[in-house]
Amino acid sequence: MRRIVIVVSTLLVAASALAVLPTRDDPVRNIYLIRHGEYEHGVDTPDEGGLVALGRQQTRLVAARLDAQPVAITSLQASTMNRARQTAELIAERFLDLDLALHDDIRECTPTTTRQDIMEDLEPGEAAACEASLETAWARIFRPATADHDEHDVIVCHGNVIRWFTARVLENDPINWLEASIANCSLTVIQVRADGSTKLISFADSGHIPWEMTTFPGVVVEQ
Repeated sequence: MRRIVIVVSTLLVAASALAVLPTRDDPVRNIYLIRHGEYEHGVDTPDEGGLVALGRQQTRLVAARLDAQPVAITSLQASTMNRARQTAELIAERFLDLDLALHDDIRECTPTTTRQDIMEDLEPGEAAACEASLETAWARIFRPATADHDEHDVIVCHGNVIRWFTARVLENDPINWLEASIANCSLTVIQVRADGSTKLISFADSGHIPWEMTTFPGVVVEQ
């Protein structure tokens, strides 16, 4: 009899917990922000260096993780810079039904930061121009789903861009974006609800990449 009472009590507690869980009828937009793979540093061109061998390996790992999810990816876009574009092109090999779209408004740039040494290295108006571009990207990307089902959008861009977006989602002062670090080919997931509000689901998740293959901003890996 004791065993029956325990089971019944457990079921009642579970049912009670389910009753208070929030329900969601409206579709949401799920945004998967991916920082590009490790790339060739020191290339002085507008689009800078492309992926190195390690960066391609990192990309294949994050692509496999995306492909393993039980959802249908809705769209794929990337920054026009070489390292982001090439990362997205490798990811696209797993999603042949998607067309890759390239956008200038998610190119790497440096918004205003509390780090005075960084601010002193910027050209006059450079930070403001970066923030204007990111505001444009924010309005374009972080909008409610338009379909009658959840949407899943993959966006390959850059560390500064993702950190600035994340600060906006958390309603922190975006000037503090540099207080977070973000690994190459890590996954940041943000959800946009029907009312336009946003929620951070995960930040800089690189669990799909072995530690010895994990790289971060400011650390140049010898190839």
